[in-house]
Amino acid sequence: METVGIIVLLLFLIFAALAAVATVRTVRAVKRGVARSTAQARRMVEDTQIKARRYAMPGAAGQLAQLRLDLRNAIDSTGRALDAADPHDASLAEAGTLLSRLNDHARALDGELKILEAEPDRSRIAERLPDLSERVGRVTHSADALRWATQDRARHTADDDLAELSRAIDLEAEALRHWAPVDGPGRQGHPGRAPEAPPGPSPYRKLRASGE
Repeated sequence: METVGIIVLLLFLIFAALAAVATVRTVRAVKRGVARSTAQARRMVEDTQIKARRYAMPGAAGQLAQLRLDLRNAIDSTGRALDAADPHDASLAEAGTLLSRLNDHARALDGELKILEAEPDRSRIAERLPDLSERVGRVTHSADALRWATQDRARHTADDDLAELSRAIDLEAEALRHWAPVDGPGRQGHPGRAPEAPPGPSPYRKLRASGE
């Protein structure tokens, strides 16, 4: 009886531990989902505010907003292009790493632009704009190059797959048009005529039966 009690106690402890681990993992997953949703909502609000400043504030302030929009659009569109690419393409792994590094630079640059938006001295903003514009241009150019290369690679891969499929279909179609004559007791082979198939239910009747 003591042995049975020990076994039951051990099983209870194991199940309790498994339940605790599952609960912790579930809580962490929920927290990650909430954090992700919160970040997406915050990003949407920020983008809307930046667009509003772009059209509502003339001069240097509006230019700062446009730079932030250009920066974000370039990084986001490149990220979407990589996400839509073939996940089994090992060559894209390095592209993802490069985009991650480029995104770090873009975030730092976006932070500088955001701080400069609150600068009350307009001459200071005008002084910093040329350098900031040049840096934003470098980031967006790199993001565009990576995105366009990813799109070109996906298109060429699809073209190669389609060409290979077309060749295989052409070979199969050519093989289906040629068959060897069948000779047997009491029957003659006729070139150009397919061997007679044994009698069976008509495909048309099968279709009619399945549709009724």
